[in-house]
Amino acid sequence: MRALIVIDVQNDFCPGGALAVAGGDEIVASINEMMAEFDAVILTQDWHPAGHSSFASGHDMAAFSSIEMPYGPQVLWPDHCVQGSAGAAFHGGLASHHADLIIRKGYRSRIDSYSAFFENDQTTATGLEGYLKTRGLLDLTFVGLATDYCVAYSALDAAGLGFQVTVNTELCRPIDMDGSLDLALNEMTAAKVSLV
Repeated sequence: MRALIVIDVQNDFCPGGALAVAGGDEIVASINEMMAEFDAVILTQDWHPAGHSSFASGHDMAAFSSIEMPYGPQVLWPDHCVQGSAGAAFHGGLASHHADLIIRKGYRSRIDSYSAFFENDQTTATGLEGYLKTRGLLDLTFVGLATDYCVAYSALDAAGLGFQVTVNTELCRPIDMDGSLDLALNEMTAAKVSLV
């Protein structure tokens, strides 16, 4: 069975948002149209507490600089997707009522979470793997924001967990910071993720 996994189509990642991805809103209508083609639809939602450790504002450093965290390197982001805020809400045009499951991530204050499957320590699980396997949803298609961060991390983890994985790159948009898009595409290709 097939699942569509829609990554972080939230106001803060769309034009006008705190961490806007160029063209992030352009993919919404086509994602909605795709939903009926799948046995299940899963949405992910970045869901940070105020003062999250990945926010540059808490480190007296510039946004998009990097620091070392106990779990490895961490990009420092502008404050975004704060729990309960308008920025954390799904884009108003997204047919979120079609979701079988919503996975919230990044809600632990001391660790960031790009992937739908694991926190950035690569060991703390979100529970999505168990949900999908219990339901027999083994063929996964990823769309959403951003191609080179949360989409790629999710797709790579899914491939590593033995799922059949496709990323529909037309229905994703990248941040593309310092070559991050090419790196992500190369890593996904090497992991046998199907890019369409």
